[in-house]
Amino acid sequence: MTGSVTYRSATPADVPSLLATWAESFAGADVGLLWARDPGRLPRTFVAVRDAEVLAAVYYLPRRVRDAAGHVDLVGGVANVATRPSARGQGHVRRLLDLAGAAMAADGCAWSLLFTGTPEVYRSSGFRSFTLDYRSGRPVRPAAPLVPGWSVRPAPLADWPEIAPVHRAFNARRPLSTVRTADDWGRRVPFWYAPPAELLVARQHGQVGGYLVTQRSDDRLRVAEAAVWPGQEDALAALFAAVAARAGSAGVTCIEARLPADPAIELALPCLLTDPVTETDTTGMVRPVHATPEHLTALLTAPGAFHWPGDYL
Repeated sequence: MTGSVTYRSATPADVPSLLATWAESFAGADVGLLWARDPGRLPRTFVAVRDAEVLAAVYYLPRRVRDAAGHVDLVGGVANVATRPSARGQGHVRRLLDLAGAAMAADGCAWSLLFTGTPEVYRSSGFRSFTLDYRSGRPVRPAAPLVPGWSVRPAPLADWPEIAPVHRAFNARRPLSTVRTADDWGRRVPFWYAPPAELLVARQHGQVGGYLVTQRSDDRLRVAEAAVWPGQEDALAALFAAVAARAGSAGVTCIEARLPADPAIELALPCLLTDPVTETDTTGMVRPVHATPEHLTALLTAPGAFHWPGDYL
């Protein structure tokens, strides 16, 4: 390849090479599935192209995320960042992030968000890391007794119209949480919580009081999301007790409660974990666009701030 590199928005003609770049960079993960469901994807996908081959790509998706006061910011969520192995170390991603940042500014985004296991790639482009704490421990054994009046049963994610209002109420003012649309519930949430993840729903007199999502990996179980109606916090105790009982019978030795520091969660946590310890997720990064650094600091340090895995980009 001898031609010069062009940095620009993607076109339909780039799609086959773009998908090949992602396939080469993300072995075992089809990151193009969610991307293909975004009708505005091409103008927000930036590519480095040489001789009609996509060498690198950066994509962003506008998201509505709550700030420290519970108000809504328009945020540019960065995803699907990739460079072909033969083109790495040549500054392509930095150039593409600059293009994406300019587009976010034109779109009115307050700030930019991404999650990564390689933070050094982004620091030179103005991103800074933040942390999210959560608890882990052995499942409670013997399991706590069932909470009277509540039944806990598995349910399909197709039941989202019933659980979406619970999520909305539980996170009504939660900093860093995404304000989900019906499309998010219909497409994005089922993608991230696809089987073998399991949705458990707590009902009282037939009415949904709360729910949670679990993900199993060998002898570890992650509680990836949970929510209850305000005033029905005992539904969490019922859900946690059910998870601990199921974990014990399935040979699970550790449960990760990837949940925010929320009073309702803390109160019910003894029904789930024995001798819990605090762990830290360090994969999140942010960069101001129109927002001030102080706005972001207040957001990231606000009590209860959390970003659910079902809202990943």
